[in-house]
Amino acid sequence: MLVFHGIRRDRGTDWFEEKDAAADVSTLVIVSYGKCLYWIDHQKVLLEKGDLLFIPGHTAYYGKSIPTVFHEKYVLSFAAAPGAEKLPLLRQRPWLKCRTGLSDLMLERCKTIWTEWTDGAPYADVRGQALLTEMLALWNREWDQGPAGAELQLQAERMKSYIQANYRNRLTKEELGACIGRSPNYAAKLFRRVTGQTIGEYVHAVRMKAAIYMLQESMLTIGEISELLGYRDASYFHRIFKRTTGATPAEFMKERATGK
Repeated sequence: MLVFHGIRRDRGTDWFEEKDAAADVSTLVIVSYGKCLYWIDHQKVLLEKGDLLFIPGHTAYYGKSIPTVFHEKYVLSFAAAPGAEKLPLLRQRPWLKCRTGLSDLMLERCKTIWTEWTDGAPYADVRGQALLTEMLALWNREWDQGPAGAELQLQAERMKSYIQANYRNRLTKEELGACIGRSPNYAAKLFRRVTGQTIGEYVHAVRMKAAIYMLQESMLTIGEISELLGYRDASYFHRIFKRTTGATPAEFMKERATGK
């Protein structure tokens, strides 16, 4: 369905890029911080944190930083292959920009792809293609459903805040439902619609962020970190960590020892 060409991370205040219409390579941009500008078909497009921009192949554009404004974004390049027509967003012309409730999930996927791509990890291109396909499929699903209303977004943010404050404990959909004054099943369905993740997937993602920090910056052992994050079974913690990051906890801990 897709042929993954690569990923880059642009950061700073002096970025500039130009592409002519000759290349049949599509571009997906997601902004993680700040603001930047693109000009596509003589139209100015302002991107801010959480924005997605899809530019299909054979589309000329250029982009640049806004003076004195720091920004960070991930840029994925790919070509459509047979089967791509199943994703309606890939048929958009000449380009598409939108704000998505999936930004947290997509940024995590981008960070994983970028880390493996820049490290030259085995099969990084294959995993990159798989994760990019997942991102586009979820974005299409969100697009088909239509944007979640302000009230749904607010309820999802309340649940996310609750998870952020209690992620070390065992969390259930009953607790999240009580957090927003709704039934457990309503809370679980709403959370997945707005974020693209189940409550459990989001809890694991928050825990893995904390695990990475502690593996690199603390003096705790892997077993201590596992237990602190609510994983009583250390082998289960290892599986979740490897599935999320593509590396083992011990590999991240090496950076603590070497100071890299």
